[in-house]
Amino acid sequence: QVQLVESGGGLVQVGGSLRLSCAASGRSFSLYRMGWFRQAPGKEREFVAAITKSGGTTYYADSVKGRFTISRDNVKKTVDLQMKSLKAEDTAVYYCVAGAAGSYDFWGQGTQVTVSS
Repeated sequence: QVQLVESGGGLVQVGGSLRLSCAASGRSFSLYRMGWFRQAPGKEREFVAAITKSGGTTYYADSVKGRFTISRDNVKKTVDLQMKSLKAEDTAVYYCVAGAAGSYDFWGQGTQVTVSS
């Protein structure tokens, strides 16, 4: 089991930057793939970014590629999402997720990101 708590959300202007953090508690953080999903009002939840257990490989949705960077620290048990050049369409609740194999089994409570124009 792992518990996930996100932080760092807030209000930012178009073109601005924001850094989300996710703190994990529980054992064996390094055994989990980590990722971020988001859900905008009236839309389905969508994949944003993911990182492998060692942090050696990252994956991004096309919509955020080149603007967002995911990273993790297996000692501190944290995973971050650095977001730059934010657009209004990035407005959503962002969720930190963890998975041992296959699907993402554990989800945080979410943090709101609002990008204003």
